[in-house]
Amino acid sequence: MSVFSVDERDRVRDRVLELAAADERVVAGAVVGSLAEGGDRWSDLDLTFAVADGVPVTHVLDDWTRSLADELDAVQLFDLPSGASIYRVLLLPGCLQLDISCTPASAFGAAGPKFRLLFGETVEKPHAQPPDPRELFGYAVHHALRARFCIERGRTWQAEYWISGVRDYALSLACRSRGLPAREGRGFDDLPAAVRDKFSPALARSLERDELLRALGVAIEGLLEEAAELARQAEPALRALTARWS
Repeated sequence: MSVFSVDERDRVRDRVLELAAADERVVAGAVVGSLAEGGDRWSDLDLTFAVADGVPVTHVLDDWTRSLADELDAVQLFDLPSGASIYRVLLLPGCLQLDISCTPASAFGAAGPKFRLLFGETVEKPHAQPPDPRELFGYAVHHALRARFCIERGRTWQAEYWISGVRDYALSLACRSRGLPAREGRGFDDLPAAVRDKFSPALARSLERDELLRALGVAIEGLLEEAAELARQAEPALRALTARWS
């Protein structure tokens, strides 16, 4: 099996838009995600639609899913509710991911810059804001605590999971302070090389106790540097997480 081509992705897009054009319940549609701004050869396909008020959006999604499963061998992966919207994630042959979201017409609009209207009308909506630095820092501290306790328990796989979380939240803080996307690792690769180099040793090279403690220590040092004033009160407790415990 080969990976999907751009032409194949375009054909899937066209078929979904045909379903929308033939469905009287659908009153507007847009491309969202990376393809709204051009995307690249590896971009998945994100389409969003407004459904007439009073029509359950799941009815449209279920009907279209059956059609796409029959015609294109689409496999439904999961639904993600978000406010009045439901995002349905489908997997198609060639590893093409298709995300279709439906929203009542009275709530349909751009929640961010990656939105290109194809037909119909939208309402004004506030754009999603970047994550709160305090929340990012709080999760990082929570994960650091969990990591050390798992090391002490000998739960090495779980410890590595939490260490990775500390690193990722610290990197998200780094993105947030530099005006880069701070969700889902979207800005990590665009951080300055010096920042990335600072955090790369936080990748654990094994599940040995000393190595996990070393990686945790690097992640914590990076977190303290990126969190600045946020970390002042929590710094002693964070540094204690890599000390020798009796």
